[in-house]
Amino acid sequence: MGDWWQRNIVEPGKLPLLLALSAFVLTFVVTRVITRLIRAGKGPFGNVKAGGVHIHHVVPGVVLTVIGGFCAVAGGRYGFGSALAAVVFGIGAGLVLDEFALILHLDDVYWTEAGRKSVEVVVLTAALVGLVLAGFTPFGVDGMSQEELQDRANVIATVAGNFFFSLLALAKGKARLAIFGVIVPVIALIGAVRLARPGSPWARRFYARRPRARARSRLRAYHHDRRWSGPRRVVQDWIGGRPDPR
Repeated sequence: MGDWWQRNIVEPGKLPLLLALSAFVLTFVVTRVITRLIRAGKGPFGNVKAGGVHIHHVVPGVVLTVIGGFCAVAGGRYGFGSALAAVVFGIGAGLVLDEFALILHLDDVYWTEAGRKSVEVVVLTAALVGLVLAGFTPFGVDGMSQEELQDRANVIATVAGNFFFSLLALAKGKARLAIFGVIVPVIALIGAVRLARPGSPWARRFYARRPRARARSRLRAYHHDRRWSGPRRVVQDWIGGRPDPR
């Protein structure tokens, strides 16, 4: 275990990334527990106010993110300073993204249906950072040999091709596949070759005069949403709490 840790985490300089990810996830979990206790009126916790103004935890989150980010840039990838900066950055990012929906809507939508976006963004961020920590790099360059990496043409072609697949998946309305495809190119390829979702830029442009393609797109989207919307809501409620009834 010690050899694996040294070879895969310490030597490649991934310890700050691991610490940042751990602090990020732990901060999100602790924050959600505290906010759910406040919502239920249990425990010693309460909303922070200053002069009658509710101070959302995104505010200290932004401060910690800025401090941790600048210290990380100045400290490099090794040493106690870089590790501490990574933890501070992870805590700040966890606080900020836990209120991502507030930033997006410029409104306190924490316990509403729109507030689910915060949970989605946190889970997506943790998954992407986890993939990078596991050894994946954007656009699949990690899968190339040293000889191929020395050939600039191969590197440029690989990055451009995978970036194209990600853009194609995004144009087809498959944002999650596009984002994950940046790290794992085959995922973007799957999104690129499948039917576009109705209402996506691709569907509006290329399905306008193809009624059969539009019908297939709507049917596939309906079955997909019907199959996964229920389980997705259950997971989101378990992680972030059930939204307030309308």
